[in-house]
Amino acid sequence: MTSALSLGAALAIVPSVAAEPITGRASVIDGDTIDIRGERIRLHGVDAPESWQTCGDGAGGTYRCGHQAALELDKFLAESRPTRCEFAERDRYRRIVSVCFRADGRDVNRWLVESGNAVDWERYSRGAYADAKELAKSRGAGIWRGRFQMPCQARAERARRKPSC
Repeated sequence: MTSALSLGAALAIVPSVAAEPITGRASVIDGDTIDIRGERIRLHGVDAPESWQTCGDGAGGTYRCGHQAALELDKFLAESRPTRCEFAERDRYRRIVSVCFRADGRDVNRWLVESGNAVDWERYSRGAYADAKELAKSRGAGIWRGRFQMPCQARAERARRKPSC
């Protein structure tokens, strides 16, 4: 409900052209960014591992969890096209930040967290996906099957700066 309220508030303050949903065939850039018709779209309130990031596999090994998250997102989106994204805001990189839905109505952002391919980025989601995170953790899904570093911490460490999470 909080997510719907904040999305509604964002839509109310932007020009109607920017508030129009973007619909089309999504190309996956990484685990939390897609492209539709040349427009980069950052998925609101979720944070997926970076493409270079590795995670524990729960059996003593590691796997490329960021790469895997992107592959899983691509498969999920391909199951029901097109993808529709509702404008929330623009980020500092000028990407559109959105909550997106498959043609069958499934919430892409929620699915990413529920499947363990991303975490609820509470700083932005205000906990909208906390239940999905708990479900993924309890099932040991995706990144939750082993040890991993939060994506925002991994980015900060790589850039030698303070984490933004």
